[in-house]
Amino acid sequence: MEELLRTNDITLIPLVKTLLNEEGIDSFELDVNMSVLEGSLGILPRRLMVRADRIEDARRVLRMCGVKFEG
Repeated sequence: MEELLRTNDITLIPLVKTLLNEEGIDSFELDVNMSVLEGSLGILPRRLMVRADRIEDARRVLRMCGVKFEG
């Protein structure tokens, strides 16, 4: 698994997961419980991971859809 996205924006991860699912790219969200422990203040970012062999496809999907991300 490789990190595709790291964000504090709670609306961005569901959007990206939906876009990836439509293209048949599986994703996995990390640090969800850490965000809950810190009181959902948005201090700790959540990460979205994809399989290493699909990372370039996932990045292409985000660029095509105009999603701003590092990478």
